[in-house]
Amino acid sequence: MFTRTIEPAFYDTDALGHVNNTRLPAWFELARNDLFRLFTPDLDPRKWRLIMARMEVDYRAELQYGREIEIRTYVSRLGNSSFTVSQEARQDGQLTNLGHAVMVHFDHEAKKAIPIEGELREALEAHLQAEPADA
Repeated sequence: MFTRTIEPAFYDTDALGHVNNTRLPAWFELARNDLFRLFTPDLDPRKWRLIMARMEVDYRAELQYGREIEIRTYVSRLGNSSFTVSQEARQDGQLTNLGHAVMVHFDHEAKKAIPIEGELREALEAHLQAEPADA
């Protein structure tokens, strides 16, 4: 599991006074960089080997300005050429948001999915875990 801490800025809030729901997908994408480095260590987009097939976010509780948010990122499913990245946003120890992104290992020149094998598969397996009980 990878963990990042986000400190919300004032501009992340909305008229209702809590963190706007549009911020979560952006923060989740930022936190996925740790997994992206397993595929492209320097994050050079010319060497990119992934595409996103699906993304969803469950909003369970409000996030508040002025308090840190912990983003946890891990693999919850590992298939032949795709995998699911699960992400949790937590504030004050409470699970507030849960996200899932299905990523496909992809050859952009051939325009097709390619198997996840060898050391890459082992690296992803090291981050494979079930969703938390409070999910």
